[in-house]
Amino acid sequence: MKYFDELKRSMEFLAQDPRTVFMGQAVAVPGTAMSNTLKDIPRERLIELPVAEEMQMGMTTGMALAGSVPVSIFPRWNFLLCAMSQLISHLDKIDVMSNGGYQAKAIVRTSIGAQRPMHPQHQHIGDFTDALRLMCSTIEVIRLDEPEDIFPAYERALLRDDGRSTLIVEYGDYYNEK
Repeated sequence: MKYFDELKRSMEFLAQDPRTVFMGQAVAVPGTAMSNTLKDIPRERLIELPVAEEMQMGMTTGMALAGSVPVSIFPRWNFLLCAMSQLISHLDKIDVMSNGGYQAKAIVRTSIGAQRPMHPQHQHIGDFTDALRLMCSTIEVIRLDEPEDIFPAYERALLRDDGRSTLIVEYGDYYNEK
């Protein structure tokens, strides 16, 4: 079992659920390593967005509140940082702020940027997993260290019945190394 193959299998599993929609940068067009994991997803399930991370996370919360299960893709942690207000103050807190009246289950997908074969510089290789775990009170944060971790994490994120969102962190270097 290979890291990339497990990611692709997981995305195809998620796409079997009619509630899922995949959104973000380079989801409907090539542009990142993550794009290749979506190449067999039906085009009508892919929403290509501009580089507007805070808007994307706001759309993610809105779609989740409306009953969809958005798979919101931020190719690298450093991009997701631009959406922290929406992630921490809205998606993570909606259940708490509404005294359990609203739940918004979303799957947020990001990556620790690949450094091999070429180092893309420090604005693309951040890993803020531990910090985000400290900031979130309802979102579960999972880092995918091994190929065997991948499918169970995405399956749990989709099938969980507690209404919680899941942020899943991939390793860009592992796409070709494991």
